[in-house]
Amino acid sequence: MNSTAGTSARTWSRRGFLGVSAGAIAIPFGLGSPQAGAGEDGFRFGVVADCQYADFENTGTRHYRASIGKLAEAVETFNQSDLEFITHLGDFVDRFERSFAEILPVFEKARRLKVHVLGNHDFQMPTDQLLDVLDMPNQYYHYRRGGWRFVVLDTNDVSTYANPEGSEKHELAQEMYDELVRQGAVNAYTWNGAVGEDQLAWLEDVLTMARRRGEKVVLSAHHPVYPKDAHNAWNDHALLDVIDSYDNVIAYFNGHNHQGNYGFRNGVHYVTFRGMVELDSNAFSIVQVHADRFEIDGYGREPNRTLPFRAP
Repeated sequence: MNSTAGTSARTWSRRGFLGVSAGAIAIPFGLGSPQAGAGEDGFRFGVVADCQYADFENTGTRHYRASIGKLAEAVETFNQSDLEFITHLGDFVDRFERSFAEILPVFEKARRLKVHVLGNHDFQMPTDQLLDVLDMPNQYYHYRRGGWRFVVLDTNDVSTYANPEGSEKHELAQEMYDELVRQGAVNAYTWNGAVGEDQLAWLEDVLTMARRRGEKVVLSAHHPVYPKDAHNAWNDHALLDVIDSYDNVIAYFNGHNHQGNYGFRNGVHYVTFRGMVELDSNAFSIVQVHADRFEIDGYGREPNRTLPFRAP
């Protein structure tokens, strides 16, 4: 494993936390097994979006170099809190393969397990190498804490930047993008992507399993799907169709739109967390899980939110 990804002991800890075995890592659509953890009420986890570090001059409102100090501040806050885990919602770096080696040591100081979501800027290397560097079990996966199922999606699955030219997914991505441009779609941008058909089928399997077990679900991804926005995944409608079919989905958390956003649809909270890379001020969160609501404690530019759960 790449030295920036951590030791083999930490990898084993991650696999145990996520509920996947070494063999399951080679199976993209394998289901994670249940994990014991904190109770349904009372645990907390940290959230960071779009750290987007690079040793590069500021561009507009993006202060790339400042992200090291901002992430260090977030890690210090997280270490003073009783958290189950920390989620980064994609775009850990902005550019340059070397950026991972420069920013990962800061994140590794967090004394809780770190859960990564892939973002469009993270693809500074082939996907298999990227998963190794970020110590991820798969591009998309899921894990359990208490009575909750956390599902990590890969909205870069079908995209022009995450797949080599000439590959089936690259050609499909080009076709999807060209069609969105023809339609004048608001999200027709090459820095967006889509969830592939295999992943959609996998998601339905996971949500069905979680519902059968009486688990509430949080979905995490890089691209938003609601409300309609220029940053949305190309097939946001397909994802919404799946989510609408499961009354155990409570929230969808994402990054990508650095300004943040919020929507509520059919009992589900759609929260776009603000990008850490923006401006001089910081942005990160701690989510407190209660029996009937999420309390999001925002730091810096991230607002506080109370998100009540739908009635059973």
